[in-house]
Formats: sequence, C-alpha cells, structure tokens
Amino acid sequence: MIARLLRAALPPAIVVIALVAAWDIAVRLMQPSEYLVPAPLAVARAFLEQRAELVPAALRTAGSAAAGFAIAAAAGVLAGSVLAASRFLMRGLYPLATLLQMVPLVAIAPILVIWCGYGPRTSVASAAIVSVFPVLAATLDGMRSTDPGLAELFGVCRASRLQRWWKLELPWALPSIVTGLRIAAGLSVIGAIVGEFVGAFAGDASPIGIIILSAMRENRTDLVFASVALAAAAGFALFGLVSLLGWALLRRWHASAG
Repeated sequence: MIARLLRAALPPAIVVIALVAAWDIAVRLMQPSEYLVPAPLAVARAFLEQRAELVPAALRTAGSAAAGFAIAAAAGVLAGSVLAASRFLMRGLYPLATLLQMVPLVAIAPILVIWCGYGPRTSVASAAIVSVFPVLAATLDGMRSTDPGLAELFGVCRASRLQRWWKLELPWALPSIVTGLRIAAGLSVIGAIVGEFVGAFAGDASPIGIIILSAMRENRTDLVFASVALAAAAGFALFGLVSLLGWALLRRWHASAG
C-alpha cells in the first residue's frame, strides 16, 4: 500500500522539481522584475517569514473547501439519483442545473454574501455551488448506463425502487461518481477562494484568499506566489484524499464485479 502510494507520488514530484528548477533558471537568465516574477528562493523566504500566518489561513480555506465539497457530494449524488429516476425531471431540471457551470462564480458570490453573510459560510456555499455539477452529471450518466438486463432482473424479482437504487444503480454508477468527485475536489478549493475574495474578513483569522488580496495591494508578489502554492497544496491534499477513497471503493467494486 505505502509502496504503491510512493510510486504514484514519485512522477509528479519529479515533474514539480523540474518545473521549479526551470523557473529558477529562467529567472536567473531573464532577470525580470521581482514584482512580476519572483525567484523560487524569494517565494520560499516569504513563506518562511509568514508561515505563522499562512499555514492557519490555508487550513481555514481547506476547511471551507472540504465542507463545500461534502455538501456538493451529497447533494450531487442525491440530485443525480432523482433525475435518473424520472425522465420528465431530467428533461426539465437538468438544463437548469447546467447554469451552475455557465454562470461565472464571481457574479454569484455577491449574492451569496447577501444570503449567507460575511465569513466562512459564503466560502462554503461558493465551494459547494461550483463543485456540485460534476457530481450530479457523473451520477446521472452512471445511473442511466445501468445494464438493462440487470434492471429487468430486478423488476422480475419485484425489487422496490429504493432497493433497485441501492443495490443496482448506485453501485453501477460508482466509477462515474468517483470521477465526478475527483473533479469536484479540485473545483471546491477554487470556489472557496473566490468566496473569500468577496465575503471573508481580514484580521487574525484571515483565510488564504484575503492574504492573497492583501499581498497584491502591498505589491508582495512573492507572498502571492507562496499563498497560491499553499492553496494548490490544499487542493492536491483534498484531491488525494478523494482519490484514495475512490481507489478503495473501486477496488471493492471491481472485486465484486469480477
């Protein structure tokens, strides 16, 4: 298990190291202004100097993203299941659900502030809204692809609608749902930070989005890069947890299917 995780993490780690090395070489050769592109060493120095502020801020943003992701996962699977059960509802509501992807989140965020107020609730709502559609769409597509022969067998056995959903459609859609969850995990961090840009408080309990805005106003590009790197790390961590959970679920799914 650990060896497999290390083998999976090694190629991305090598790529990241190569990209940072190329970044450092490019900065040394081209010598751009530090305001435009700081050197990796300057970004690392900014992180070390502000780590007491950056790490808690990143944890707050990660918490908001995780909460929004959890809401989106539950709502997406439930809504996808309901739409898959009714062709009328699917035709009537699914086009409306696509608006969650089409309307820019920045345009919705001020409305969320009005409804949820300033603070983490807006970030959680923003993360949930931006990440719910991939889960909904994946669930709907997975359930609609259920083997017709098995569906007919459940009908012959007089299985109830709930039994058919729990024992056939949901397990059958599991690979699609896991894919949707992986996409939603990355989007949830983006949504949380956008919500923080609009509705978060500055101060001792600032999230990473506020630190990015403050660093931009102070022309601290090195601090902006450090903050963005931490936000990306939070996204990778959430994506990794979801991928690990998906691997465990799909391992059992393949075992039962085999």
